[in-house]
Amino acid sequence: MPIDDYDDLDATALGERVRSGEFDPAQLLAAARERIERRNPALNAVIQPAFEAAERELALRRAAGTEREGVFAGVPVLVKDLVASVHGLPTWHGSRLLRARLGPATRDSEMVRRLRATGALIVGKTNTPEFGLTPYTEPESCGPTRNPWDTARTPGGSSGGSAAAVAARMVPLATGGDGGGSIRIPASCCGLFGLKPTRGRVPSGPDLGELWSGYAIEHGLTRSVRDSAALLDALAGMDCGAPIPAPPQARPFVHEVGTTPARLRVGLSVEPWLGHRVHDDCVQAVQAAATLLRELGHQVDDVSLAIARAPFSESYLTVLAANVRCEIDLIAGMLRERAHRRDYEAATWALGLMGRAYSGAEVLAAQRHLQLLGRALGRQFETFDVLLTPTLAAPPPPIGTLGPTPAERRQLAVLGALNAPWLLRALGALPQMAEKVFDFIPYTPVFNVTGQPAMSVPLHWNAQGLPIGVQFVGRFGDEATLLQLAGQLERARPWAQRKPALGT
Repeated sequence: MPIDDYDDLDATALGERVRSGEFDPAQLLAAARERIERRNPALNAVIQPAFEAAERELALRRAAGTEREGVFAGVPVLVKDLVASVHGLPTWHGSRLLRARLGPATRDSEMVRRLRATGALIVGKTNTPEFGLTPYTEPESCGPTRNPWDTARTPGGSSGGSAAAVAARMVPLATGGDGGGSIRIPASCCGLFGLKPTRGRVPSGPDLGELWSGYAIEHGLTRSVRDSAALLDALAGMDCGAPIPAPPQARPFVHEVGTTPARLRVGLSVEPWLGHRVHDDCVQAVQAAATLLRELGHQVDDVSLAIARAPFSESYLTVLAANVRCEIDLIAGMLRERAHRRDYEAATWALGLMGRAYSGAEVLAAQRHLQLLGRALGRQFETFDVLLTPTLAAPPPPIGTLGPTPAERRQLAVLGALNAPWLLRALGALPQMAEKVFDFIPYTPVFNVTGQPAMSVPLHWNAQGLPIGVQFVGRFGDEATLLQLAGQLERARPWAQRKPALGT
């Protein structure tokens, strides 16, 4: 029997109806399959469907009598094809080399194990840029993912496949990772709720330690705040040997969503810290959010944060390049062959070459600079409870506009062929391209560096009908306040009823 209101129900509601016996998990799988098969061709969000594997898992649960257990019992979900290992599926990382060479994973990562424990059924994996390096999702290996609000535009990145699938109502929930805004960016572009948790809150084991020197963390993209909170309850907590423990939570995060927060001191900033300008639509979104906050009884004051653009960008790029070099070398060791530029996108290979150009002392100096920025921002957060900014500096741009131009690709290809990291560094080609990216994401990477929780909330749509998210940032370890505030905003200005054309 088809489920007529599948598109309108969040994961929590679907799980409730499965547990009550109103829905059967097989109905939900059929609904997800029908929508993915019908809507995905226009979006290219799901790159590894796994319906048969989900059906086998459901059969095992039926045999054990557990198919109606868990907060997301029987709910179809998607997993971003980066970092997380799903037993029986390969992890391509957006890489053509790994797509050609890697076989299926032999076990689940800890995060995926915990996701399955909620009763969710994994129905596939979603598109991501190579190694999750860009705020758009246009890998050469799988092709671009498109925004369901306007298929000529980007859904953001690097969790763009997950965001597009959730916004298009293929599934109510998909996982994502955030190393420079990669949950918050696509949440803003696709009209979703996206929370980046505190550093160390979600496990990265058993195969990985810190992700991107501690800047990256996994969680999910959802249409409702309560789904995000319930997912965080399921995922949160140290796993064996975790390098970074997050501060303990006081109670389940899902309980925070219905709790009205105390009167909050909200700092407001629209200055484009890492960029140069902010689109009027994004400023208007923040101003409207500030007006709503005041109507709800909160205090909102302008603040100025001391974030030096050039030193931050240089330090962040240094650490990122070192991590990419490490990844390339590890893959070469795993495949037992020498790394070669033909196996990687030109920008990825060039970033890896840059990683070879930096000394260990330079990488540590960059990390130290960013850690001291975190110290400084921590002191500033003592004067307010929550920070409000735009999530992005512009509405979602057209596909192909954020990446390297054809001329830049040719330049990177030549420099890569020369295999001269010192020349690449001397010419400054990558920092120039990074500046274009930071102009689009001048806010989000800062809080990957500090490790603070931050969320994009879909409170605004512009005159063209494109979603414009606003970002709220909390103190380290304080997801509770953010979820209380998000729940209050969701009740005051509901957004879930808004659907893109490809979600109907």
